[in-house]
Formats: sequence, C-alpha cells, structure tokens
Amino acid sequence: MDQTETEHGFFSPLETRNELEREANLFANLGEQLKNAAANSGYWKAQLADIDVESIGDRKALAKLPVLSKGDLVELQDKMPLFGGVAPANSDLRRVFYSPGPIVEPQPGGTDPWRMSAALFAAGMRHGDIIANCFSYHLTPAGFMFDEAASNLGCVTFPAGIGNTETLVEAFNHFQISGYVGTPDFLQIILEKAKGLGRDIDSIKNALVSGGPLFPAMRDWYAGEGINIKQCYGTAELGLIAHETGVPENGMVIAENCIVEIVRPGTGDPVGVGEVGEVVVTTFDQNYPLIRFATGDLSSILPGQSACGRTNTRLKGWMGRADQTTKVRGMFVHPRQIAKIVKSYPQMGRARLEVTENEGKDQMTFICELQSDDNSIAEKIAQTVRAECRLRADIRIVPPSSLPNDGKVIDDQRVVGI
Repeated sequence: MDQTETEHGFFSPLETRNELEREANLFANLGEQLKNAAANSGYWKAQLADIDVESIGDRKALAKLPVLSKGDLVELQDKMPLFGGVAPANSDLRRVFYSPGPIVEPQPGGTDPWRMSAALFAAGMRHGDIIANCFSYHLTPAGFMFDEAASNLGCVTFPAGIGNTETLVEAFNHFQISGYVGTPDFLQIILEKAKGLGRDIDSIKNALVSGGPLFPAMRDWYAGEGINIKQCYGTAELGLIAHETGVPENGMVIAENCIVEIVRPGTGDPVGVGEVGEVVVTTFDQNYPLIRFATGDLSSILPGQSACGRTNTRLKGWMGRADQTTKVRGMFVHPRQIAKIVKSYPQMGRARLEVTENEGKDQMTFICELQSDDNSIAEKIAQTVRAECRLRADIRIVPPSSLPNDGKVIDDQRVVGI
C-alpha cells in the first residue's frame, strides 16, 4: 500500500470522494461487470437476456434488475456445483469454501480480495502490528478474509483461530499481540481466562470484530480494558459491506467499490433514507459476479455523512434478519437446517431454535416436542444440532403440542444496539 494513502488518516483517497465522482466510478465498474456476467456466466446470461445492460447507468435503472438471494444461490448450487452457474467458466480460482447453508464461495482475485483493509485501518491497525486473527481458517473464508487484509496493511498475523484459550493466553503474551480480529465475545473470553491464570494481557490496543452483534455492555467492558474496538459488517460471498469509523452513533460507512441498496424485504424495490429494509449488494469481482445480491440482513441508511471525514453513505448497522436466518457466534443458522434436524427424529413434533444473549455471549437452545425427555435422547439431539449447525446448543424437551403453531423455527430474542 502506498504510504501517501494514509497521510490524512484514511486508508485510501477513495474514501473522501464527492458523491458524483463515486457514483460515476461505481456505475462504470457496474457496466463492465454486467458485460462480463452477460457474456461469461450461464446464470446471468439467462437473467440478463432481455435487458439492455448498456442502459444500467444509475440506481433507478439498477433497481429494475432481478435480485439474487442467498436461498436462490443455495438452490442453484444444489442443481449445478460448484457455483450454480453464477461464476464464469473461465474463473481463476485460488480457494473454494464450504459455508453453513450449505453454500460454496470462491476466493475473489487480487490483493485484499474481500476489501477488508479499510476496516482494519479504521480500527487502528497499522504496518508492523502483530494481529491475532481469531476467525476460523477451516471450511469458511473468514480467517482468510482478514489475513489477506492484514498482509496488505503490512501487519504480522498470528493465525489463532478459535478454541484453545489457555494456549492463546500464552501466545498473546509471547507475541505481545497488539490487535485482535474475531467475534465480539471471544476476545473477552481470552482476557478473562488470562486474568484467571494470573497472566493478564495488556498489549492489545485495537480490535476489529464481526460475525455477531457488539452489544453496548460488551463495548463498555472493552473500553474499561483500554481497548479501542470497532465492528465491521460483511459476508463470505461479498466481503466488506460497511464498517465503523468513529463512535457507534455514527453507524457504519459503506465500503468503497461496491453498490449497496436497501430494499423492501421480499422485493427489489429500494426504500427511502431511514426506512428499514433488506441490504442488497453488488460487487465487481469478475470471477464471481454477484449483482443485487440480497443478504437477508436488515438495516437502514443514515442521513448525512460521517463526522470522521469519509464521504460514503452510512448504514445504521445490523438490525436483524429479513427472514428467520440468523447469525450466532459468527455462523449463519438457516430454517432449513432446523427442518433437517426435525426430520432426523420421526417422533419429534414442532421444534424451534431460541437464540438469546447473556452478558454479551450468544446462547442457543433447541426446543422440541417429544413424548420422552430422557437424557439419552437429549444428548443425541445435541449431537445432531452441533453436526448440522456447527454450533453447540442446550436442549429443552417439551410436551407435544406445547409450542405455538406460528411457523417460527428460529426465535432470535437478542436485543441489538449500535
């Protein structure tokens, strides 16, 4: 990275462009992406067959294009591995990932392929910092997303992953880790383990978290530990969507080099500033063209610009799910996964996954209707839930016909504050 890019406290001069310049650049990139998709992607060739891609020059025109949802992508991939015909046949692939859903993602091309560097920079990470990357490097891309960005900034990465907290306490002290990347609650677990072992970690100054909500109580806890903490919002398919740059009330500045829309859930119709809707994103990776990709997340556009000096539009933050899919401890849990668990037990009636928060930590409880409530069946169900969702859950067995007949299979009771 050219050092001149950081002279004024920003990762890139693109972050302070005026609106007209940014829109012109975004839609020039979109034009190239649409041409690439129409020519090389089997899926998009069919979707764009009756559309004059040359006419898509602004947001009003973009809103006429079809929306591609995560559920659509799963179905496409079921019919046509690897990528459901979305990726061009000539895509240059470096890695492929298998995320919960299940859904397959390729690694985008280029340096900092998921565009996470700006978020790391805004969180205080700088050249020479030693960063503990506590996202998983297994199956899903999260670990690589931040690893590539840290390398782009000239940081040294310790690929810590998740688990083994006692070993991580030793490693954090040995390396004098100055920055943390991971889920919001895992750093607290590590620091509390260190205190319990009498090996306090005082080297960490900055943290960038994602993969779950940063609750106000947890943010205050980190402030009390002297840690500057910021959060970012992204997905495995799209990379960085938005990130914090200042105080929480400022929301999240949308990432450069992608187009973000807020639409009415279940439609592709954009909503007004301040109105809550589903986040829809278009990216420009030619190896995996995602155009109007519906994330399933809810948010809204904040009026005005950030006080930090960055000029891009701001999101209020993650405000829940447009469907019942939810994110727990950095992993998506889908209604179809709950249905698959229920099908594994013919004697099971209704079931739902209840997600709560206790002292800043996500808790999952799988509630199901069964005649029997002996420990052996509960343990077996717990193993099935963990295998399907890749997350541990408490099991609560209730009598038949005791759960509401409301169609709800995932009940997220967490209260999210930004």
